[in-house]
Amino acid sequence: MTFAVKVIKGLLNVIYLFFKLFKRRNQITLISRESNDITVDFALLEKELKNELKDYKIVVLCKKMDNKFLYAFHMLKQMYHISRSKVVILDTYCILISVLHHKKGLKVIQIWHALGLMKKAGYSILGKSEGRGIKESQLMNMHKNYDYIYTSSNECIDAFSKVFNYDKKYIKSVPLPRIDLLKDKKYQKENKKKIIDYYPLLNNGKKNILYAPTLRKDESKMEGAINDLVNSIDYKKYNLIIKLHPLSKINISYDGVIVDNYFSTMEMYSISDYVISDYSSIIYEAGIMNKSLIFYAFDLDKYKDSRDFFIDYNKEVPGPIVKNKKELKSFLDNPDYSKYKNRNMISKYVDLTIDNYSKNMANEIKKVLYENEKN
Repeated sequence: MTFAVKVIKGLLNVIYLFFKLFKRRNQITLISRESNDITVDFALLEKELKNELKDYKIVVLCKKMDNKFLYAFHMLKQMYHISRSKVVILDTYCILISVLHHKKGLKVIQIWHALGLMKKAGYSILGKSEGRGIKESQLMNMHKNYDYIYTSSNECIDAFSKVFNYDKKYIKSVPLPRIDLLKDKKYQKENKKKIIDYYPLLNNGKKNILYAPTLRKDESKMEGAINDLVNSIDYKKYNLIIKLHPLSKINISYDGVIVDNYFSTMEMYSISDYVISDYSSIIYEAGIMNKSLIFYAFDLDKYKDSRDFFIDYNKEVPGPIVKNKKELKSFLDNPDYSKYKNRNMISKYVDLTIDNYSKNMANEIKKVLYENEKN
């Protein structure tokens, strides 16, 4: 296996030699494996970069690696655009950025796709059951060749240094553009109308609960936990929406419960009064929109062993931690947030003081370009 991977890496670099013959131009390329459609951060950033850099070509390449054969052809497209770019921006791990030998002067910026700080990831969990294997990560040069790594606040820099295995000097607080939408009342109102038109049930006068759990490698306990949650809801008072992670293999259906595959989780916040999650960074998005948060941590002890956290989970999360349907039902029957009102987790790990996040990130990218031109 090791030999085969080395051969493939060598072959990719040989193919890349041809693409490196293309002349570099005024181009910025954005690459993601998060979606087959343009991600919300890339859409906002693309618009801002086009406004700020009129003489630059902005190319967006978004494709999930759900079909490895088709993705191999997509990698040829990536090679072409990487070779022609002055700056490449990533929101996930990109195989070609990490394993190829690039032209001198290419700048790579990793903006990552999640806000804030929660569970450990990347190099901080190598060898753990929820992490990558050490040998696999070394073979694939995981998270190599970055010049800058952006995170959502200065409080996250130390943790991101551990996640990406970079010195802290490469990491800077430059929060994601999506915060502009999370703070935008017009955006929320428009989303709410779209969702009600699609799901009239959610406009029946009851409170709406959104359940959006994090992805687990081992989902064996997940379906039972979802069943418990579904059975703990008082449907005379609440509507329940379930948004599973896009990579989840669980297939569920319940009478009177919306299991949504049409809207994004971010869009669904607009209709939600309560957001229930566990260890997912979506709680920062919901928190920015001032949603009431509940942490359904039915496997907390196991999760600490298999992955663990950068935060003090029990002391920092701004809402109740419930571990079973009885505790969840008890809280929903009498929701009291008074003991959590002084917890500043959202504003601690996401800088909420910036006026325009899309413009802020675009300006940081412009600085990278101008520094490169000086050198």
